[in-house]
Amino acid sequence: MDFYQTKFAEKLEEALKAVLPIIGIVLLLSFTIAPIPPSILLLFLFGAVLLVIGMMFFTLGAELAMTPMGEKVGTKMAHSLKLWIVCLLCFLLGVIITISEPDLQVLAEQVPSVPNMVLILAVAFGVGFFLVVAMMRMLFSRSLPSLLILCYIIVFVLAFLVPKDFLAVAFDSGGVTTGPMTVPFIMSMGVGFAAVRSDKHAEADSFGLVALCSIGPILAVLLLGLLYHPGDAVYTPAALPILQDSVELGQYFAVGFPEYMKEIMFSLFPIAAFFAAFQIFSLKLKKKTLLKIIIGIAYTYIGLVLFLTGVNVGFMPAGNHLGQTIAALPYRWILIPIGMIIGYFIVKAEPAVYVLMEQVEEITSGAISGQTMGVSLSLGVAVSLGLAMTRVLTGISIFWFILPGYVIAICLSFFVPKIFTAIAFDSGGVASGPMTATFLLPFAMGACQEIGGDIVRDAFGIVAMVAMTPLIAIQIQGAVYKFRTEKGEITGTESVSYLDILADDDIIEL
Repeated sequence: MDFYQTKFAEKLEEALKAVLPIIGIVLLLSFTIAPIPPSILLLFLFGAVLLVIGMMFFTLGAELAMTPMGEKVGTKMAHSLKLWIVCLLCFLLGVIITISEPDLQVLAEQVPSVPNMVLILAVAFGVGFFLVVAMMRMLFSRSLPSLLILCYIIVFVLAFLVPKDFLAVAFDSGGVTTGPMTVPFIMSMGVGFAAVRSDKHAEADSFGLVALCSIGPILAVLLLGLLYHPGDAVYTPAALPILQDSVELGQYFAVGFPEYMKEIMFSLFPIAAFFAAFQIFSLKLKKKTLLKIIIGIAYTYIGLVLFLTGVNVGFMPAGNHLGQTIAALPYRWILIPIGMIIGYFIVKAEPAVYVLMEQVEEITSGAISGQTMGVSLSLGVAVSLGLAMTRVLTGISIFWFILPGYVIAICLSFFVPKIFTAIAFDSGGVASGPMTATFLLPFAMGACQEIGGDIVRDAFGIVAMVAMTPLIAIQIQGAVYKFRTEKGEITGTESVSYLDILADDDIIEL
């Protein structure tokens, strides 16, 4: 019992540190330049309480269940099963958990010209295929940068050919489908697969799954763009709620809870069933270990229900209203610095970001600090929000931001240690989670609506921008780290740990 109390206190502190700055920013804006109606402000504050409690439960649940489940399944699959069975299981797992991802339903609604089930199945098959590719890369130690170059060449060739209305949504889909439910499990599966290798690059190759799985949805939507044409379809945002009293406030959340309880149950079930099958036929874990995992799954379920209810019911209306109000000001250019400040802090509230930072510290034995990586992520997302708000104000196509961004990121991959490249491309999918979809996207939509821009072309794409800039920011951190090591500024155990994760050519240079 003392263990759980200590862990709950630790996770509560993390959640408060992540969410309180966002609450402070929204309150400051509401009492100065962007007044918020009392009903929307109360929704936001109550949602923030659910968000904190949900993050606390989720991060503890991921630590107790999702991470060990993924590692044990990954290790067992790589050790015991034939290659074709591993490929089949990875493909099926990728398809099943993608179909059950709640944010994919939201994505399907954003593309009215494509039947929902067609888009969902296309994206799911894309994720399944690339999960197989990612696992094969780990087992056979293939270079991640060269694989990414090939994939993104195909992506950008297709991007030139599809209608403009598909571009933003296609690149958004890469971040949307790697949600907080699937990321911890998939990432830890990578650790399990890499564990069967004994070479010095195994740790670096344990990252990169999310990076490759994010490409599948982008390719799927772009390919659909060649088959379907958007015509005159227009995305209409939902109306903001008007509540008269506290009873209506409670009823508003009461409607949301059953919906997200059902969604998370369908999302969590395939992963739990997949693990249960392995436990029955292969793993045979002890009762104490199994009980701990079951408790962790329960915490994960409770945490995600509270978290998603809080952000979808409470944060979405506040984000939309703030965007509209600030864009209506005579000095609407202030959207850019305000967006950057919100972006800097909001990434800390993404639940899967903590999972990634803890895993990075664990795998690298502290050589790559989770804290400094968090700062790099925050700076990257701040820049992405500045660029996204510039798009909203000017209507510049997302293509002219995404193309040079990925070119820079891929070029950097040839100059930084392998592990920084893998972590960077993973962090893009992790950073663009539910907080981006339910607060930043409505913020951009509200601003775009007020300015009179095209919501589909100018507001959508913000998820893609948030997913892109961490690729550059984390790799710049890797370049600085490498430079400091070469100059002898990092010594002792830090330097030893760092040498262990450098590529062969880097060690020769040192």
